[in-house]
Amino acid sequence: MALQGALMWICSLAVLSSCADQDESLQCGYQHLTSNLKAVGECEDSLPWSSQERAGLLLNLRNLMDKLYTLQLRECQGAEPNKCPQAEVPEDGGLLCTTVSNKRYCKPMCNHGHDFSFLRRSRVYEECSEQTGFKWQSQFFGGNKLAVCNKAKIQVSGAASAYFSEDQDCLTIKSNSSLIQSAIMGAFGSELRGAGVQGDAENSCLLCG
Repeated sequence: MALQGALMWICSLAVLSSCADQDESLQCGYQHLTSNLKAVGECEDSLPWSSQERAGLLLNLRNLMDKLYTLQLRECQGAEPNKCPQAEVPEDGGLLCTTVSNKRYCKPMCNHGHDFSFLRRSRVYEECSEQTGFKWQSQFFGGNKLAVCNKAKIQVSGAASAYFSEDQDCLTIKSNSSLIQSAIMGAFGSELRGAGVQGDAENSCLLCG
């Protein structure tokens, strides 16, 4: 990557941070930042920065990632029934949630190369509703943890639909709305209907770990 491109990337980060308090500029620097981040990610090992500069960039990126992750977790807030606590999103995977007939259903999913710590082939999703005391039914005792995704060479503990493919992990799927609607949301809706859950889906969201 040329030095000019690297400098453009740094500037785009500065632009993004300077727009934090400008509500009228919700898309401020997004396209510029995204394209430059992609370009840097495809670079060889010839980036024109010292060890100290690279550490500084990693620190800034980590802070940005923490903020983006926090904002992502808020996307499911306020979903009915609102007495249900927000379920934990498994690391190295994702959590697909929807509300049908005032019952909250969440389906844990693992990224490629990871598998569930418990057998979940017939346990595709978990429920939280008035019938469950507004607590999550889970294989984990207490709390809001529904599943854990551990590194694994083969994926055998869950249903086939509970895994993201090798080239489409949770974030890849979430960044493409058409993939979410056709593949992920559609499969989850079919599974719910197959289990006798009837009604319109509301407050649907996909969260990534």
